[in-house]
Amino acid sequence: MPLEKLKITPDAGEAVTAMYNPAQFTIESRNQFQRSKIPGLPVPVTQFVSGEAEKITLKLFFDTYEAQTDVRTLTSKVLKLMKIEPNLHRPPVCTFSWGGTISGDQITDFNGVIDSLSQNFTMFLDDGTPVRATLTLGITEYRTINEQLTMLKLRSADHTKVRVIKEGQRLWHLANTEYGDPAEWRVIADENGIDNPRLIEPGTSLSLPPLE
Repeated sequence: MPLEKLKITPDAGEAVTAMYNPAQFTIESRNQFQRSKIPGLPVPVTQFVSGEAEKITLKLFFDTYEAQTDVRTLTSKVLKLMKIEPNLHRPPVCTFSWGGTISGDQITDFNGVIDSLSQNFTMFLDDGTPVRATLTLGITEYRTINEQLTMLKLRSADHTKVRVIKEGQRLWHLANTEYGDPAEWRVIADENGIDNPRLIEPGTSLSLPPLE
């Protein structure tokens, strides 16, 4: 079986294949909680606020000494993944393919953005041309709202939910789907401060409170 190389594929631009696979990498996961002090209680009340994006830190090694060429011809391809793409008006979202990451009960490729990059050049030709480099990448998970809502599959009727308005969808459609009664659209409108439900743009995220 051939050696699988780590590959970084942006949603715009050229894919990058690692010259050597990383010897190790670190995954950091966090949750954010709000802790409120209540008079008379020995321990603050803890309430879940949100999850935080997973972060991966890894190092990539590049060596062009034998070829006697500038190693920056390779490292610059990684650096470019942090630059703004003219057609996107943002740096690209990248898919990191190598061993996958656990998402729920599945192993998938990691989608994220490179938010930090450190380049360490350690060997040079006589004229100063660098031929060896180690790149340290900080990669933060990227998920759209729709991807997150689909992944969560929140079903509890006694908790506030978040839904995204689709093309052609109206509040009464949403109320019928979530509450079984299209007339409950006013509950959604009041929760989100909506005066005219006909003016909601597709892609708008709305909070759906539990019915009392």
